[in-house]
Amino acid sequence: MAQARDEDVVAAVLAGHTERYEELVARYQGRVVNYLYRVLHSLDDAHDLAQEVFLRVYRALDRYDSQFKFSTWLFRVAQNAAIDRVRKRRVHLVSMERPESESGDGGTFEFASADRGPYGALRNVERGLAIARAIGELPGEYRELIELRHFAELSYGEIAELKGMPLGTVKNKLFRGRQMLKETLAEFLED
Repeated sequence: MAQARDEDVVAAVLAGHTERYEELVARYQGRVVNYLYRVLHSLDDAHDLAQEVFLRVYRALDRYDSQFKFSTWLFRVAQNAAIDRVRKRRVHLVSMERPESESGDGGTFEFASADRGPYGALRNVERGLAIARAIGELPGEYRELIELRHFAELSYGEIAELKGMPLGTVKNKLFRGRQMLKETLAEFLED
């Protein structure tokens, strides 16, 4: 069975079939959470904010203009909600040390790796940190486009519509952002 178009599902919800909104949530929840996680750097916050975003969208569904893609509108709401959350949030530092229990065990957390051997695990951690740091150090416009494309999985056209940019500009900035990442990460790409 073919999947209904987003616009058709929205029309059905507005016509009183409110249970169909679950289709849209199921369709976009993973991508929205992933995008919010990349902005907020907290999976719990991303899940919480994603729920708020879907609730906001549901309440404003009657204001959706079907000449635009639903996904673009949804991610615009998600983007604005994330910006608001970041502005309100204070910086929280997280220690990698385990809190001491009554028995006195402390130490650092150990994270499992899909890679075999301690060197591979260390290399994965180093690469992950380097990639996250490199993305975080990109100028804001490039970082945001990289996150929208690779973490929110929006198409070039959806990003252009969301950001109000010409398609060629989006492609050019994404290319330049990737080049900056490649240059920054050159030592990790050699291995």
